[in-house]
Amino acid sequence: MVKLSAIQLNSTPNVEQNIDAIAKQLARLTQTSNSANVEHIVVLPECCLFFGASDQAQLSLAQQSKSSSKGNNELQLSLSQLAKQYKVTLIGGTIPIVTEGGDKFTNTCCAYNSLGELITSYDKIHLFDVNVADSEKTYYESRYTQAGNKACIAKTPLANIGLSVCFDIRFPLLYQKLRELGADIITVPSAFTRVTGKVHWQALLQVRAIENQVYIIAAGQEGVHANGRETWGHSMIISPWGEILTCLEQGEGIVTCDYIPSEIQRIRTSMPLIPNEIMN
Repeated sequence: MVKLSAIQLNSTPNVEQNIDAIAKQLARLTQTSNSANVEHIVVLPECCLFFGASDQAQLSLAQQSKSSSKGNNELQLSLSQLAKQYKVTLIGGTIPIVTEGGDKFTNTCCAYNSLGELITSYDKIHLFDVNVADSEKTYYESRYTQAGNKACIAKTPLANIGLSVCFDIRFPLLYQKLRELGADIITVPSAFTRVTGKVHWQALLQVRAIENQVYIIAAGQEGVHANGRETWGHSMIISPWGEILTCLEQGEGIVTCDYIPSEIQRIRTSMPLIPNEIMN
């Protein structure tokens, strides 16, 4: 049996505090598994290890965390250890990884198997450069963040997992490409603003599930953060038919449901959908 889970956090600018919060939820999840045959795919939110500070602070963290040891850094090591300790396939939200030039970072989603081994990583493609009617007013993610340029699948024995991040959800061609690459599940670690989340979050997630006939696991930040930023939460898992299987509206916690791959095949067979336009 395979379980799908999304962890909702109110992350802070304190890495150790955030690691402890994640460990608490993973311990809760794995302790409630009654059978050794249960496998877990767990998704963390965007900026899961450091949030609520400036983008410049994210860059400083990325620079400090860099290590030449096996190409990893301290943040990646922390996620690897969590996956290994709790024996889960972990889609590690996002962490900042410094670019070769050292003046920017990528907002990177790292996927680990239950042995703590890095399967693959994805750099967020669509950066959040927008105006929003909230306390922040203007978001300019590209000032310190370098956009990715490649769609990415984490191929595991449990499922093929397409990786996306937050603002990506507004760009359907990326999700069509992930489906083309063989995605059974698409993950959406996010830090959606409260203003945009209230009107768009659920609708966008459901339509991406329906269009591509995949499970969507969306893990969000929620609440008021150290810098006053407000995030929407409402972490949820959506079926390939577009049904909300489970949702946590507010607070830190975890939502879980069964993964039924036969449902994907049934839906795709009964209603074949082949996109006319696929990203090349």
